[in-house]
Amino acid sequence: MSTVDDERIQRDVLAELAWDPQVLPNEIGVTVDQGVVTLNGYVDGAARGWAATRCAQRVRGVRAVADEIEVRLPGTPGRTDGDIALAASRALEWDSFVPAERLDVSVANGWLMLRGEVEFGWQRRAAEGELRRLDGVRGITNLVEVRPSTPPPDERARQDVQRALARTLGGERVTVEVDGDTLVLAGVVRSWWERDQVERVAWSAPGVRVVHDQLLVGG
Repeated sequence: MSTVDDERIQRDVLAELAWDPQVLPNEIGVTVDQGVVTLNGYVDGAARGWAATRCAQRVRGVRAVADEIEVRLPGTPGRTDGDIALAASRALEWDSFVPAERLDVSVANGWLMLRGEVEFGWQRRAAEGELRRLDGVRGITNLVEVRPSTPPPDERARQDVQRALARTLGGERVTVEVDGDTLVLAGVVRSWWERDQVERVAWSAPGVRVVHDQLLVGG
């Protein structure tokens, strides 16, 4: 990848940051080396940092994103850990797709620790997504385990995932293999957005406990 390509990616990432209303672009610095984007700067919450990373991942040609953004909460008195813990519990309870009764949240210095068990991997992702948006959160450690109640996937399940990928992305460049209760994804996708969509489809398959992502992001 040439310097010209890196310069184009840098311009596009900066433009995407400016376009996204969830991000304050003047807070974020962007450097690019061989398609690898490094984000740095300071934001007032984990949600803005996460949104900035997603902006960079959406840009064509980005091979990887190094998130060096630091979360600095405002100096004025704000939410205590108790306030954040209460808000986190309520956020999970309000999401009808998340089994809140099987999850536990603890907070220390604005950092959330999420534990528990869910039946599907997409529930694990959904729970973390709910917490990322909360005010006062510095970061999240997701220790939720996926424990399916159905048998491990078989050849038919593999074919179902492959067909689902074909419907949504034209998944001819992605292969799916079954290894016990694990789905192994391989191949090349065009963007980080496509990679995220492939993982979403894989986690929706019954009986899957682990998704092993070997996907490459390319043109």
